[in-house]
Amino acid sequence: MATKGKGALDSKPLCQFGANCYRRNPQHFQQFRHPKRKVEEEEEQIDVKKKKNEPKKIDRYFKPGKKSDDKEDEGEDEDKEPTARGSHTGPDVPNAEAGKDTNKEVEEGEEFEEEEDIGDSPASPVSIRENVKQKFMVEMPEDFYDFWEFCKTENPKKPEDALLKPLGFKLVGPYDILAGKHKGITKKKDGKRVNFLLHWRYYYDPPEFQTVIKGDDSKQFHMGYFRDDPNEMPVFVAENSAKVNSTITARGDNLFAAIQYYIDEKLKGKDTDSAIKSDLKNLREKINSSAKKKDYSLDQKSKSMKARDKKVVCKSFHAAGIVVPVDDNGVGYREVPETDADLKKMLKKIAASKTESERDKNFEPLQELMTLVQFANDECDYGEGLELGINLFCYGGEVFHSSILRLLPLAYELLNRDVFSKIITAHLRNRKQGKDLSQLE
Repeated sequence: MATKGKGALDSKPLCQFGANCYRRNPQHFQQFRHPKRKVEEEEEQIDVKKKKNEPKKIDRYFKPGKKSDDKEDEGEDEDKEPTARGSHTGPDVPNAEAGKDTNKEVEEGEEFEEEEDIGDSPASPVSIRENVKQKFMVEMPEDFYDFWEFCKTENPKKPEDALLKPLGFKLVGPYDILAGKHKGITKKKDGKRVNFLLHWRYYYDPPEFQTVIKGDDSKQFHMGYFRDDPNEMPVFVAENSAKVNSTITARGDNLFAAIQYYIDEKLKGKDTDSAIKSDLKNLREKINSSAKKKDYSLDQKSKSMKARDKKVVCKSFHAAGIVVPVDDNGVGYREVPETDADLKKMLKKIAASKTESERDKNFEPLQELMTLVQFANDECDYGEGLELGINLFCYGGEVFHSSILRLLPLAYELLNRDVFSKIITAHLRNRKQGKDLSQLE
C-alpha cells in the first residue's frame, strides 16, 4: 500500500509557538509542524517497548498526526487498520448543501491508501451461497434465494429481468452471482480488481444497506436489504432514491412483501394502462401464493420490524434507525448533543465555506462533537460515534469524508461489526453519485 514518508511531514511550516503550542485543533496540527518537547522525547524512548505490545487505542482515529507506519503499529494486520485520514478524489457533491471543496482536515499529499489492484480476484467457491458470502461479506436471507426461484418461473432464461416489463425493476448486486455474470471476470475495464463491496452501492447506501434491485435511473431508485449487524440477517427490505435524498424507507421484511407493495402502488396509478394492470394483477396473485407457501409475511410492518422499533436508539438522517446494544444501566449509547436541524446547519456552514480560514472556523463545532465521541467511546457508549458518522455520511459531500473515516470504522469495530468498517472505507475511496455502479461492466 502507498505510504507517506517522513519527508512530507517536514515540509510543513513550523508553528510560531513551536514545542510550546497551546492549540488543540487537529486541523492546526495538520497545517503546521510541531517539534517535540524534550520531556516528550525522553518519555517516548522509555515507553517505546511497552507501546509495541499495547492494544489499539481508540484515540488513534481522532489524532490526525497518527501515521499508519509508526513503529508501534509494526506487525499489525493492514486490513484491520482503518484509513482515518486522506482526501477523496471522487465525484461532485450530490446537493447544494454538501459543498464542493476537499475537507481542510486533509492536507495536500495525504491520500487514502490505494486498494490492492494487482492480480486477479480470488477463485469463487462452488457453493452459490458461499460464493455470495465471500464476495459481499454477508449472508443473504432465505427469501433472497426463494425470490430468485420465483423469478426463474417467470423468466427462465433471464430471471434477473422477470420484473422489468411490469415494474421496471432489474435484479442486481448479489443476484448477479446467481445469474453467473461474474464468471470469467477478474478485473474491471480499467484493469483494477473487481470489488464486490462496491457492486451497485449507491451514493447514500450506508454499510447496513445492500442493493439487490434497481429501478428508475432518473431518481436512482433501488431496493435492498437493511441489517443492523453484518453477522445477522437483514431486519427489512428498504428503498432509496439516491438522486433525491438519503432517506431509507422500509417495505416489509422480505422481497415478496416489498414487491407486492410496489405492485399495489402501480395498480393505483391512473397512468397504468389496462394491459399492464392485467399483468400486474396476475403477478400479484403469484407473489401472494409463493409467499404463503414459504410462510413469508406480506405485511408492510411485520412483527419482527415492530420488535426492532423498540430497540432503535435514534432515527439518524437516513430515518431507518440505528440499533446498538444498550445494557440495563443505559451504557452503549448517548445522543449527539445537537438537534438534527442544528447539526444540518452546522454542516451546511462547513460545506458552504469559501476559504480555508472560514472552513477552519466552521469546522470547530464539529471537531468538538468528535471529541465528545471520543469521551463516549472511552465510556463504552459506542452508539454516539455511529450516529454522528452516519449523519455526516447521509448529509453528503466529500468535505466530510475524512471526518467520517475517523468516526465510522472505529464505531463499527467497537461494536464488533468489522465488515461494515471495511465497506465504509472502500466506499469512501470510490464514492460515486451516478447510476452506472456495476463492478462487472
